Amino acid sequence: MSGLYGKLEADFEIKAPASKFHEMFHTKPHHVSNASGDKVQGCELHEGEWGKVGSVIYWNYFHEGKAKVAKQVIEAVDEEKNLIVLKMIEGDLMKDYKNFKFIMQATPKGKGSVVHWTLIYEKLHENIPHSYSMLEFVAAMSKDIDAYLMGGN
Repeated sequence: MSGLYGKLEADFEIKAPASKFHEMFHTKPHHVSNASGDKVQGCELHEGEWGKVGSVIYWNYFHEGKAKVAKQVIEAVDEEKNLIVLKMIEGDLMKDYKNFKFIMQATPKGKGSVVHWTLIYEKLHENIPHSYSMLEFVAAMSKDIDAYLMGGN
């Protein structure tokens, strides 16, 4: 594996049920902007149906001080495991990366859950930094979503 390939992972505990958290990314990504409006301004369905493998979703988000866009295809979903795989197909991240995947899994733990994010990517060249800021972004967004879900939404 060359220095062009990267894999970053993070786990953190949330208070919301795993199934509710998963549902936000699976069938209600258009609600993420309600929960995390400073980070995500909008999400639209471009092809297919919400939550269906092969469907294409388009995000407007704010990262590293700039407004950005992302187009992702839902590559895999496992409802029993509260798992979703989103693959980047267009957008700002693709300026620096050949491939970029987001894997999110929520696992029940006690009264809440553990959210596990995995970012797998291939950089276009060696000088591109590893995507720690994107990992921080999804972690912060996840905490916002948890607060939103626990707020009775």
